[in-house]
Amino acid sequence: MIEAFDKHYKRYDTWYDKYKFAYLSELEAIRRVLPKEAKGLEIGVGTGRFAIPLGITMGIDPSKNMIDIAEERGVNVRWGFGEYLPFFENTFDYVTIIITICFVKDPLKVLMESHRVLKHNGKLIVGIIDKDSFLGKYYQRKKSIFYKQANFFGVKELTELFKTAGFNRFTYCQTVFHLPDKIKSIEKPKKDFGKGGFVVISARAKLNQTLEPL
Repeated sequence: MIEAFDKHYKRYDTWYDKYKFAYLSELEAIRRVLPKEAKGLEIGVGTGRFAIPLGITMGIDPSKNMIDIAEERGVNVRWGFGEYLPFFENTFDYVTIIITICFVKDPLKVLMESHRVLKHNGKLIVGIIDKDSFLGKYYQRKKSIFYKQANFFGVKELTELFKTAGFNRFTYCQTVFHLPDKIKSIEKPKKDFGKGGFVVISARAKLNQTLEPL
């Protein structure tokens, strides 16, 4: 999967300009749950398209070409994988994983690593293309350069992984109610899920979890 992002990093980055209002709608949904004046990490920071406008100063990504762009945009980026975060325990107030969870090799381990580096009661924020939504079904049929390799998640399915990784106190926010090329203004986020193609799941890290090591 890394090869596709490393090779087509420019195509990835220009998507956000081409489908500007879909992108801005996603940003608005994430802002609804993003802690203010807190130390955050983005796993799968890519070219920094989310980190920069959201004020996330630390990121990690396995694509060297994307890292170069993110650094030029002002993000402090580490090369690496979400399954093996190069950070100490109890480091961050929140962790974001935007779309990236459907491309990682071991989603549960990424969530567990997120828990490890979060402070007690820290927030994990994950944005996904809901597999069960109109948009998820569209991308699964389309099989684009990037999404043909994706492991799409439904909201309920991913919520169960969150719980296994030691998270609780869930909230859901949804947006993107039309195909990206049909969106001509920012679509206001709504609570819950089931109608929007892009869903933001947020939860809190529980204290003293006793998970078996992977």
